[in-house]
Amino acid sequence: MQQDTITLEQGTLSPEAVEPLKTSKSQHPYQVLRMLPKDATPSQQDSAIQAVFKPKPIRYSSCPDTLHIPGHGIGKSIREVSLPKYYKESFFSKDTLFHPELEGGRYGMAGDPVPYTIKSDDTISILLIVCFVIIMVSFSKSKQFFFRQAKNFLYISHRESSISETSSEIRFQMFMTVHASLLWSLLEYFYATHYISDTFILESQYHLIAIFFGMNLTYYLMRSALYSIVDIVFFNKKKNIQWQKTLLFLTTLESVLLFPAVMLQSYFDISIESITIYSVSIVILVKLLTFYKSFAIFFRQNRLFFQIILYFCALEAVPMAAFIGALAITGNYLKIIF
Repeated sequence: MQQDTITLEQGTLSPEAVEPLKTSKSQHPYQVLRMLPKDATPSQQDSAIQAVFKPKPIRYSSCPDTLHIPGHGIGKSIREVSLPKYYKESFFSKDTLFHPELEGGRYGMAGDPVPYTIKSDDTISILLIVCFVIIMVSFSKSKQFFFRQAKNFLYISHRESSISETSSEIRFQMFMTVHASLLWSLLEYFYATHYISDTFILESQYHLIAIFFGMNLTYYLMRSALYSIVDIVFFNKKKNIQWQKTLLFLTTLESVLLFPAVMLQSYFDISIESITIYSVSIVILVKLLTFYKSFAIFFRQNRLFFQIILYFCALEAVPMAAFIGALAITGNYLKIIF
């Protein structure tokens, strides 16, 4: 039988040196280590422990677990097929603390989300800033034309067209039509979220603003096309051109007057009732100017008062009423009904 030895860094220890470490009395590891010299290396300490303590096979107890609630029977193993489902599942059966393989959620009560506001929306803010910059640049280059057109608006000229525009000025007024559509879409969005519903079936509020923007732009284009078709039938070409220029100027004026309302509602939390009154006042003012200018261009010489009423109602009042109804139907159709 091979004798146990302790391996040293510079040789081995004789079997006689190992015998004092082995005693009949059970020892603890620290007692074995105390019997070694003080200058013993970690390798020598490890060898001494291995020489004294031998691993033994582990034998688990086969006795049933008797730890249970007093007054109740011995618990059953969940591996039994005959157990009902409610016995296997408990209140904590799906708790992530007892099942590391399950994804843990957030504990506690969720706080109230911050409500959405336009002033905290970076996309809308950047869009309004870009529109403001473009308006300022365009207005700085076309301000003489704009002031001249505003000065001569109430002046009844005997010529069909007394103001000539350049291509850049025409592009400026067309852009202001697009800008007016965007401003109206934002105001309609404010109105819809306040009076109709604050939640819609759309994925984002940008979709609702885009829908309103498309409807407003379509309204301006269809109104211009309808005026062109009717005026070509009843009036000459020069009056038609003068009237189209008047429509562009009125749309530009409407866009300039609407911009402060959108800025105040977006960044200064002005009440929606005040913004609604201001917007309706702008619409009434623009329609009165439209009525006056259409009379001055088409019916001033003939003095046909009832014809101008019919002309204005058919081409201005009725399309606007139909457009407002379409906006209301769209908002009610897209809202979420709880």
